[in-house]
Amino acid sequence: MKTREEAAAYGLTFPDSYEDRPFKDQRWQVIRVKPGKKIFLWIYEKDELIHLNVKTDSRWRDFWRAAYPSVIPGYHQNKEHWNTIILDGSVPDKDIERMIGESYDLVTDSPTKRIYEAVKRIPKGHVATYRQVAKMAGNEKMSRAVGNALHKNPDPDHIPCFRVVNAKGELAGAFAFGGADVQAELLREDGVEVVDGKVDLTKYQMVDLMEE
Repeated sequence: MKTREEAAAYGLTFPDSYEDRPFKDQRWQVIRVKPGKKIFLWIYEKDELIHLNVKTDSRWRDFWRAAYPSVIPGYHQNKEHWNTIILDGSVPDKDIERMIGESYDLVTDSPTKRIYEAVKRIPKGHVATYRQVAKMAGNEKMSRAVGNALHKNPDPDHIPCFRVVNAKGELAGAFAFGGADVQAELLREDGVEVVDGKVDLTKYQMVDLMEE
C-alpha cells in the first residue's frame, strides 16, 4: 500500500464509513464513520510520501513504533493516542490494514470489538459456545457474527478464539486455524480434553456462562 487511493479504498470497506475533505487544502482527506462522524483515518501527503494517521491504544502504540521506523507518533495529533504510518513500502499491507482496523474499532462500539473482548474473558482450561460469546458481547442472536469475527482474529496471542466451540462442543473446521488438528492441540495444551473433534461441555464449558 503506497497510494492515497489504496488507503482510502481500504478505509471505505468498514461499515458506515465515508470520505470527507474537511480542509480547504484538498490534499488532506479523512475517512469517518457514521453516525458520530468520528475520524479513524487521516490521509495526506508530506515529504512527497503519503502519510496515514490512525488511532491507537497504549497496548499497541509503542509496539508498532518499535516494529517499524516508518510508524511514528501522530503528526499534528495527540501522540499518546495516534500513530502516523509513512507509506514508503517498508510496512507490510497486512499490518497497515490491521492498524487501520484497530483505529476503526477504537472510535466505534463495534460488535467485533465486543466479541473479541468477550473471548478474552474465557479462562484457560474452559470453552464457551458461539452463543455464549454473542451473549457476552451484548446480543445472543449474533452467533454467526461471532464466527466471522473469530475467523478474522487480528491477535491470536491475546484473543484465544480456539476456546470457542459450537453448541455441541464441536471444534471449528480445519481452515479456521490453519490445520486440521491445530485447535485441538491448543485446547489440549490449555488442559481441555478433545475426543473425536469434540469437547465435553458438561465438564469444560465456562460454568458462570452456562445456559439456564
